[in-house]
Amino acid sequence: MKKVTIVMNGVTGRMGYRQHLVRSLLAIREEGGLNLPDGTVLFPEPVLVGRNAAKLEALAAQHGLTNFTTDLDAALADPANEIYFDAQVTQARVAGLTKAIAAGKHVYTEKPVAETLDEALGLARAADAAGVRHGVVADKLYLPGLRKLKRLVDSGFFGRILSVRIDFGYWVFEGDWQAAQRPSWNYRAEDGGGMVLDMFPHWRYVLDHVIAPVKSVYAHSVTHIPQRFDEQGEPYAATADDAAYAVLELEGGIVAQITSSWATRVDRTELVAFHVDGTHGSAVAGLRGCRIQHRNATPKPVWNPDLPTSHDFRALWTDVPENDVYDNGFKVQWAEFLTAVATGAPYAHDLWAGARGVQLAELGAQSAREGRRLEVPAL
Repeated sequence: MKKVTIVMNGVTGRMGYRQHLVRSLLAIREEGGLNLPDGTVLFPEPVLVGRNAAKLEALAAQHGLTNFTTDLDAALADPANEIYFDAQVTQARVAGLTKAIAAGKHVYTEKPVAETLDEALGLARAADAAGVRHGVVADKLYLPGLRKLKRLVDSGFFGRILSVRIDFGYWVFEGDWQAAQRPSWNYRAEDGGGMVLDMFPHWRYVLDHVIAPVKSVYAHSVTHIPQRFDEQGEPYAATADDAAYAVLELEGGIVAQITSSWATRVDRTELVAFHVDGTHGSAVAGLRGCRIQHRNATPKPVWNPDLPTSHDFRALWTDVPENDVYDNGFKVQWAEFLTAVATGAPYAHDLWAGARGVQLAELGAQSAREGRRLEVPAL
């Protein structure tokens, strides 16, 4: 068994703790480690890093861990620590990753990797120059629903793909009469918040990897809720966009329409829906499920508002069967990245991919400001 020590910065946050520590690295430990292709078992050893020593100590004690510190520099200076993981707020991420790369650590990070494209490209270039492995979380690709959708695309089920609709969002409470379910910094632009910066990097890797590369973007962003209440119940100005509406052109003339909103109430089976239409069939995927309708099973409705609809349209769709076992997506990607570090194998979801996500967010924000469609150049 070979131990790999991972500096985990930002592990007291919701995502860093639940998905990356508990459901990924600790789950791998509980299974006895990660089996590498050569038969070696890799055993992850987390080093918890954050600003609050009491919280870190409590987390470590809760999970039987012994390594924690508030001194990031000391953790990076320790040659025993091979990998740095960043789940901090976006504004702190570039500084943490820059230090880790300079210290010769392999880096794995949440997204967006930076607030600007220049910063994101700087990180990718620095990591390449340092010769370290680098990866960026692309969790949506590991969802069961999107894995089923990807299988349909690869099999040619759709024929020629015509369009994609992504509908994402839910009501995030303002924080006065009910506590908000997202941190207040998400709604302050000065703190790195905003729907475009948060979600457009996700849509970039989903579209690039599942459907087709993104070629252009037209976006409109808005702050629907101008005042919210923070964790102490104090009102604050919501300066960041809480919704974005976009039309993207993909390679091959495919059109993607994306609605992302924290000011909408859900009338879907899941919090996100990916609807793909093609000449031979259509599909609607969510977090876990995926439903299809082939052209041979497509009804022939006729528009007549004077008569009640005779079709139960949703009943005419078929579930894609659960032919595979789907593990936690964050855990699966951690296993892939750790394997790439240990074996030197290529890793697709790297800082260059992260930069492409930031590029789409930056162009989306520019499009919203200027009210025009923008090309998305290759990096």
